[in-house]
Amino acid sequence: MDWTHYRFRSLWSLPGPPDVVYAVLERAEDYPLWWRQVREVTPLDDTTGAITVRSLLPYTVTFTARQVRRDPAAGVLEVAMSGDLDGWARWTVAAGRGGTLARYEQEVVVHKPLLRRLAVPGRPFFRLNHRLMMRSGRRGLLARLRAV
Repeated sequence: MDWTHYRFRSLWSLPGPPDVVYAVLERAEDYPLWWRQVREVTPLDDTTGAITVRSLLPYTVTFTARQVRRDPAAGVLEVAMSGDLDGWARWTVAAGRGGTLARYEQEVVVHKPLLRRLAVPGRPFFRLNHRLMMRSGRRGLLARLRAV
């Protein structure tokens, strides 16, 4: 087993139509406004940005996200990631009961030296850290959708 390899999945039930949720999610540069763990998003060009995140544990992760799929009709947003994390992340947005289901999937290998050194003993804490970040992101998105 590669202890530096992670797969994450989250499913968020959200109010509002899928196109509204998609419109908020496709504006990554606005994530720091509603997702407090996303500290900074710096656009590098039309399809690429540098992103810095930090959750509960005292470490920061910085990576470049490059858009590889943006398909509003299918409700899919996907990026390739490189830097402290190498891999991909994808949002899939679809109609759900009384609103929208947003599925987040991520598969990465960690390159940040601290996280690699602590890969075995830290793994449960890193997974918890990600889960807390996602929970906070859902709360922030709910507030953002209420304001739209």
